[in-house]
Formats: sequence, structure tokens, C-alpha cells
Amino acid sequence: MSTLQRLFKQTFIYGLATVLPRMLNFFLVPLYTSPGVLNSVAEYGTVSVIFSWFVIFNVILAYGMETAFFRFFNKEKDQDVVVGTSTISLAISSFVFFGLALIFQNQIAYITEIKVEYIKLVIWILLLDALVIIPFAWLRANEKSMTYAIIKIVNVVINLGLNLFFLLGLKDWSYHLGFLDTICKEDYQINYIFIANLVASAVTLLLLLSFYIKVKYQFNASLWKRMMRYAFPVLISGIAFSVNETFDRILLSKILPENIADTQVGMYSACYKLALFMTLFATAYRLGIEPFFFSHANTKNPQKSYAKILEFFVTIGSLILLGVIVFADLLKVIVIQSEDYWQAMSVVPIILLAYLFLGMYHNLSVWYKITDRTKFGAYISIFGAIVTLVLNFWLIPIISYVGSAIATLAAYSSMVMLSYYFGRKYYPIPYNIKKISAYISISVTFSIISFYFFRENYVVGIGLLSVFMLIIYKFEKEDIQSLLKR
Repeated sequence: MSTLQRLFKQTFIYGLATVLPRMLNFFLVPLYTSPGVLNSVAEYGTVSVIFSWFVIFNVILAYGMETAFFRFFNKEKDQDVVVGTSTISLAISSFVFFGLALIFQNQIAYITEIKVEYIKLVIWILLLDALVIIPFAWLRANEKSMTYAIIKIVNVVINLGLNLFFLLGLKDWSYHLGFLDTICKEDYQINYIFIANLVASAVTLLLLLSFYIKVKYQFNASLWKRMMRYAFPVLISGIAFSVNETFDRILLSKILPENIADTQVGMYSACYKLALFMTLFATAYRLGIEPFFFSHANTKNPQKSYAKILEFFVTIGSLILLGVIVFADLLKVIVIQSEDYWQAMSVVPIILLAYLFLGMYHNLSVWYKITDRTKFGAYISIFGAIVTLVLNFWLIPIISYVGSAIATLAAYSSMVMLSYYFGRKYYPIPYNIKKISAYISISVTFSIISFYFFRENYVVGIGLLSVFMLIIYKFEKEDIQSLLKR
């Protein structure tokens, strides 16, 4: 139980680093969807598409080096060489990308159908974000989780504060304070959103500059080649993941008729945000378990701990799934300010379940990471991406964004099944499949009853949630009591 307790502590702190910033970031959704802030639902769709491209290019610029860093930091005797080699590699590649992107910014704008003025801001943000990858990884590897959390929170506080200033305060303040006239422009809302992001990223890099001052700049070519061999499949996996996670918005904007595409993307993206609670939990959990997996790989019988970790995730994740669905119509009023977006609420249960499966996949992926079979991660992710693309192209013309949600669920669930299948062959872990399946089945069944048959009937919804909590307590009583005592 001490192992689980330690992981719980790490997950809580990384949850602080992830949940609090994203909860602050969460306020951007009601800000952007408030009447009069953006000119239309379509403008929010445009912002969503640009952020989708962000995710893809962030993965490309990281090219799996973060995961390789964790693996070799725990594997190699000389950790300073690992830090130096990975830092130099990412710094050089980031500046090369920056230079090329500025040279070809017009071509990029043409291909992505995004205005050049937005592309320029995006290029700068991508550079700054790439330069903090290894510093943040170093903090996680050295279990400096509170420093990690504070810097992440500062980033989003600045981002949120500047968004509020630019979108709500600037126009009025410029009327009273003449010197603000120079930055107050009409129909400049999308630019302001990315300028806020740019400033936040710049401050984050400044806070991590001490890492670049202290690091020993040693580059080991042999080590770098081994790290790249390890990282390349992770890069392929990451690109495939980004396709699964964000490419649906890009495809919606391309496949749907031009006169409705951005509006449909805006509605879908806003309601998609209600799955944030599951995303936050899955992300915080992944940040906690990734260093844990590597550091415990050589301990006695780590498979038992890995099995328990997945049970813990599914238990809490299933509870979050049901809880969000029961209160979805209350949350939409708080999070999505305009009724113009609510038409897409039908995707919420589907996306929540999809992200529960994604979190399970992150847990199951331990077998190929610690056995250095990262190519399997690439194969599985590519399969998921193919499922995403095929179903999106097939379903979007028929049922629009609902097809995208179904494609996401199909991709992540198929990845879970493939990872479990290959994991049993190469690194057997004694997962309690009966218990895991039971929790998911009960949660999904209760969710269907609540959302499709007794929607906004909170007597029934809270009753189902209470029954599920009692079931969990009955079967997890000892672990819950032990955790609370510790």
C-alpha cells in the first residue's frame, strides 16, 4: 500500500499542476462563449482549429525526446550527459524549425488556411513551448513536483489574466487611458488570444532559465542515437495521438460545407470541454505514473503494483464519468455561456468514455515502455489514428460532429484492447479484468439511464451516483481506509 500511497501523493501534486491551471484555463471557455466577446460561434471554431494544429506541432517539436529522457535518465549512470544531450538536441531542432517556419510562413498559411498574422504568433509560441520540454521533464524526473506545479500555475494565471484584460477590459480602459489606444484594435480578438498565450509562454521560459544556466552542455553522439531510436516510435505514437485528439476539428472544418463548418466546430469544441474533468484526471495520473513506471521497473514484482494502479484509475475514472454525466446540464450553464453552443451536448457522454479509455491506455502502455518495445506503441497509435481518420471521413458527412465523437471513442477503445493483447504476450501483468469491466459496465449503464432516460432528473441521477459510490466503497473499503489513514 506504500507504493500506491506514494503514487497517490505524486498524482495529487501533478494534479495540482494540471487541474488548477486547467481549471483557471477552464474559465476561458465561458469567456470565449459569452455573447459579445467573440463575434460568432464560427470565430471560436477558428480558434479551436488553430489550437488543434498547436497540438500536432508540439508533438513534432518534442519528437519523443521527453519520454526518452525519462528512460535514459533512470537507465544511464551519468545522468548529466543525458540531460546535456537531450537539451542540446531539442534546442537545436527548435531553432531550426523556428527559422524555417518564419521563412515559409506564407506557404504554411496557405496549406492550413489560417491567416499569416496568426501563423507568426503560433511560430513564436511553439518555439517557447519546445524550449521548456526538457526543463519540465527534469523537474519531474527529480520529483520536484511543487516547483513544476507552481510554474504551470503561473503560466495559466498570466494567460487567463491577459485574456480577461484584452477581451473584456482593454476597450473600456483605452477610453479612459489614452496610451492604451495603440494596442486596442477592432476585430482583433483572435490575435489577443494568441498574444496572451505568447506572453505566458515567454514568462514560463524565463522562470526555467536557471536550468539552462546550470545544465552541463555535454553531447554524447552515441547516447543521442540510442535516445533517438527509442524516441522515434514515441514520435510516431505522438503524431497518431494528436490525430486522435484534435484532428477531428480540422476534418470537420474541411469536410463540412463552408457556410456551417466553423460554427459546427465551435459548438463541438465548446461541449467537448465538458470532458475536461476526465481529461484532467487522466493527464494528472499519466504525469504521476510515467516516472513511477521507470523508477520501479527493477523492483521486486512491479507487475503487482502496476495492476493495482490500473484498478485505482478505473475506479476513480468510472466515478468521474457518471458524476459529470449526471450534472452535465448544470455544468453546461456554468461553462458554456451561450445557448448557441448547446446543440452539441450529445457528444459529452461519448467523449467522457473515450477519455476514460485513453487513461486506461496510458496505464497499459507500461509494458512496451519499460521493455524498450516502443515500436508497439507506434503500431497501436497508428492503428488508432487510422480508425479515427476512416470513421471521421465516413461519419462526418452523415452525422457531423457526433461522428467525430464516435470515432474518438472507437480509436481509444481499440487501442486499449490491442495494448492489453500484446502486453499479455511480452510483459504479463495480473490485471483484475473482472473488477475493471464491472466498474466500467456499471458506470456506463447508469450513465445511459441518467442521460438518455432521466436527463435533468437529479433525484434519479444522484441516486444512481450514490449507489455506485456504495458499490465502490464495499469492494475497495480496505484500500480507501488505508489511504485515508496514511
